[in-house]
Amino acid sequence: MRYPSAPVISLVSGVWLGSCAVFAAPLDEPLKPLPATPVLDASRVELGRRLFNETRLSINNTLSCASCHHLDKGGADDKPFSLGFDGKPVALNTPTVFNASLNFKQFWSARVDTLEAQIQQVVTSPAEMGNDWKTVVATLAAAPEYQRAFSLAYPDGVTAANVQNALATYERTLITPNSRFDQYLLGNTDVLSYDEKQGYLRFKEYGCIACHQGVNIGGNMYQKFGVIKDYFEARGNPIEADLGRYLVTLDEDDRHVFKVPSLRNVAVTAPYFHDSSAKTLEEAVDVMFEYQLGRTPSADDKTRITLFLKTLTGEWEGKPL
Repeated sequence: MRYPSAPVISLVSGVWLGSCAVFAAPLDEPLKPLPATPVLDASRVELGRRLFNETRLSINNTLSCASCHHLDKGGADDKPFSLGFDGKPVALNTPTVFNASLNFKQFWSARVDTLEAQIQQVVTSPAEMGNDWKTVVATLAAAPEYQRAFSLAYPDGVTAANVQNALATYERTLITPNSRFDQYLLGNTDVLSYDEKQGYLRFKEYGCIACHQGVNIGGNMYQKFGVIKDYFEARGNPIEADLGRYLVTLDEDDRHVFKVPSLRNVAVTAPYFHDSSAKTLEEAVDVMFEYQLGRTPSADDKTRITLFLKTLTGEWEGKPL
């Protein structure tokens, strides 16, 4: 009797040699794959999800977290500047909420350490939700559905700290694993094309990795915008928000210094930079080379780096962003 042939297995290496992709051991690289989505208290995660979409967090019941952080648009806003509760644009481009829990600090100016503190400020910001926590707590406590949900999740019910914690708990689940680059780091070396691999190599060789590093490929350090050339003089029309961490510390060394943004899902979070000045990923790469690196790459190198950056797009709820 003739049996169907099986894929050939190397008894020495244990690697499939048939039509399947070749998987090696995880690669030893300076960039690391995303961790698994944490398993957190289910009642708090669900409550946080509801609060994330709750417009009653804003003073006039018009704005929720999801109004500016669109989970179907990379966790950011495709507008240059999101609109606050009063319909006026805010001063800074909205960063993505995806993988934000992996950043070492929050906001462009890195002015708070935790997601809870970030939520506390957004709700009370006169440019964003314009509310106060006494009103928020009273509003939610008066709603039977929230009375039940908070009593299940927290022994002390509806409090400002619990609202902030529930939202932060939900946001800690907003991890986007399984990008093609993460698959590559985990050993599936066939998942990237030759040009994408060359783009990663150029990303390291040109020095992009000096700032965009670690598990979030950024989000773990400060850097001046305009290391080599004065970006703000070239752009013109300076505004207060351009001062970055200087507004937090009043230290001249922090003028124009910002938290380095994560590059995860960067291909789906345009426009770019705190001022939304780069409308495309290609424009953003050009700006980085001119003002941060002071180098002139070949057209092929820029193309390959851009292709590499597109491999950083992960998945949310099992689907590519």
